[in-house]
Amino acid sequence: MKTPNSRPVVLCLSGHDPSGGAGLQADIEALLAQGCHAAPTVTALTVQDTVDVADFRVLDRAWVLAQARAVMADLPIAAVKLGMLGSTEMVETVLELLQSLPGVPLVCDPVLRAGGGGSLGPDDVGYALRERLFPLSTIATPNLPEARILADLPNGTADECAERLLPHIEHLLITGGHGDEQEVHNRLYSRDGRREDFLCQRLPGSYHGSGCTLASALSGRLALGEGLASAVRSALDYTWRTLRDAEAPGRGQYIPRRLPLDLD
Repeated sequence: MKTPNSRPVVLCLSGHDPSGGAGLQADIEALLAQGCHAAPTVTALTVQDTVDVADFRVLDRAWVLAQARAVMADLPIAAVKLGMLGSTEMVETVLELLQSLPGVPLVCDPVLRAGGGGSLGPDDVGYALRERLFPLSTIATPNLPEARILADLPNGTADECAERLLPHIEHLLITGGHGDEQEVHNRLYSRDGRREDFLCQRLPGSYHGSGCTLASALSGRLALGEGLASAVRSALDYTWRTLRDAEAPGRGQYIPRRLPLDLD
């Protein structure tokens, strides 16, 4: 017997990764693991594998608007997760869509580089994200290299980047793991001066799609009604477990094992 869907719906505006490690597939799997329903809207197509990205193409604005509006007219959107946008025009497209979703939690994962280092958009996309989308976002989840690009501080610390970015956004989660530290240090900053630190064991190897996994899990926790700091902790814990259980199907980075998940 069919029953109404009780799972919160998260609208995902992200790129497609044909390797299945990052992008919309990561969004879908991570949201399923939170007990949510993912509504994936494709913003860009990429040519990439587990090693690096070779090329990408941002979809036509009209196609992205049509995809998202069809979903928004049919499904109750409980949260929005932004991934790869790839152009300033796509930033403006998202801004237009958000006008119809006032008050809905928005998690912005500022995807500017692939895990292998390849660019996923021109340099002005970071500026557009900071100036245009951050003010509408509940939280952004850059890693430290991305935070440095967004803050225009090539050698900035996490604290220095947060100081530069918080005038644009209320909450900022700068993730660690890109240095040589023995523990991964994730830092949650809030505009009102509050700060919370989350430490976890550093795992060997490098991972393809960890940032997408984290942002999607966080959007799912917010869609379920969890408070921000608790949702961040839940998403970080979940992401760490997906990395602990990661697999290496290709020649490059590990892919997080988002489903099924051993919770022990």
